[in-house]
Amino acid sequence: MILNTEKFGEIEIDDSRIFEFVLPIIGFDDLKRYTILDKSQDALFKWLQCIDDPSLAFPIISVAALDFDYSVDISDAVVSDLGITNVESILVMNITSIPQDNPRGTTINLLAPLIFNIENQKAGQIVLTGSGYDISYPMFKKD
Repeated sequence: MILNTEKFGEIEIDDSRIFEFVLPIIGFDDLKRYTILDKSQDALFKWLQCIDDPSLAFPIISVAALDFDYSVDISDAVVSDLGITNVESILVMNITSIPQDNPRGTTINLLAPLIFNIENQKAGQIVLTGSGYDISYPMFKKD
């Protein structure tokens, strides 16, 4: 599939890399198909590019790559909705907010992670109720 995106221009996307958000991203209920773009496997930040609206892309990060004390409890209902059969098939990512004028002000949404089942290309955003996590956790310590 060829997609003409606002941020990255024309890109080719393999159908096997398109995730269907059966649990939609909050505020984007009608947009179901996304792909993860990364310039390199080692890149800390990746992009969640919307297929249904090529003008929409979210910067995302795997908190597992950072030195954060973070755990995600996935309910049985979410496991069922995403068709998760083993823990190795789960990828957890978090949406970030990166101010253009101050990248050190980057925050991470720890409260509502994105859960990907890489075996069946189903995904969803969940809210971790009672977790105490913040929707805009600072990525960098203040000096």
